Amino acid sequence: MSQVAHSVSKVRANPSLTLEEKRAFHRDGYFIVRGAVSPDLVEAARRRIKAAQKGESLMNDAALTDLVNASSIAPILHEVMGKFDPPTACQVGILKRREPGQHFNSLGYRDCDMPYFGAEMHQDGNITINSPQAVQEGAPDEIYRRHFASGPSGDLGQSAEVMGHNSTPMYQDPERTLSLGSFTAFLFVCLNDQTEPGRGQTNVLPGSHHAMEKFFQWQRSQGDRLGPEGPGWPRLNHDAPNRCGMVYMPEPVMAKFIDETSERTPDGKRWPRPTPVLMQAGDVCVASYHILHSGSRNELGTESRKNIIFRIRNKRRQPNKVLTGISDHPDRGWRGEWLEYEPGNNPWQRSKDALCDMWDEWEGMREVVAEMRAG
Repeated sequence: MSQVAHSVSKVRANPSLTLEEKRAFHRDGYFIVRGAVSPDLVEAARRRIKAAQKGESLMNDAALTDLVNASSIAPILHEVMGKFDPPTACQVGILKRREPGQHFNSLGYRDCDMPYFGAEMHQDGNITINSPQAVQEGAPDEIYRRHFASGPSGDLGQSAEVMGHNSTPMYQDPERTLSLGSFTAFLFVCLNDQTEPGRGQTNVLPGSHHAMEKFFQWQRSQGDRLGPEGPGWPRLNHDAPNRCGMVYMPEPVMAKFIDETSERTPDGKRWPRPTPVLMQAGDVCVASYHILHSGSRNELGTESRKNIIFRIRNKRRQPNKVLTGISDHPDRGWRGEWLEYEPGNNPWQRSKDALCDMWDEWEGMREVVAEMRAG
């Protein structure tokens, strides 16, 4: 067992973060709660995954949602963030061990050419259409139209009715001024040994939450259009090897995290070096929605990578809506349905406010945020 694994084996009993932990969270955008989930809950979840029938969905299974609802992570999150709906659904993040592939990833690059075990750093809540596996021909606008017409909604053009293969809308609002869904906190619950890089673990870009918040503020100042298709953030990269790569983070933000040590793809492009979140079974990573993150290739693991992922939103944003804990676009229905809101409640503006002031929904961070801003 690695030194990291030895150091995190004790179950955490303290239901709150220390002042230093909160300061580190403000700086980095994420924190790890070691031993947040008891061994019996971990084992119950692993047994349920192993017993699943082919094609069976476990997203609503209590053995998995209990990883939050019956563990010590719930009171910790209540203290640092505030009230939230107990999750009734989750993303079951199982990654089998595999070698680097020749296929084009969502960024338009071959999987085997990407550094950092194939991490595709991104901002959550963005539409994804399956990447074309042939180099695209034609003018950029032709490639754009063809790409999004290949999704499950068909050829609707630029429309808030367009849904991606990841069940996320192209735009959140009918006026097409908001192209990202959002929430408050990620929870990545670890169910197996991920204490060494290359085992499929989540990767994060520490500090990127601050850069993304500033970028959203700038976009708002340029006409209140936030996310891809807004100022400074094109939807597709036609310079990618397949000429149709999704732009998952704006170039001005990416540039802040690149230096001469950053690894390159064969075309010479440098990529930010992410930090692998090294955890073992029972550990939980809590991260700000704003942080740039990605899964990675399970190239060196001894078994499939098992992370159960939750997307949690502070109840204050929409008190009358009950969220399941899985959706990255909770202002809309899971399949893009339009929800009813009371008069005077503009969900898109509330979400834009949250994008431009990420700490407003972290109620237990107010004193630390005030301290950091004053300093």
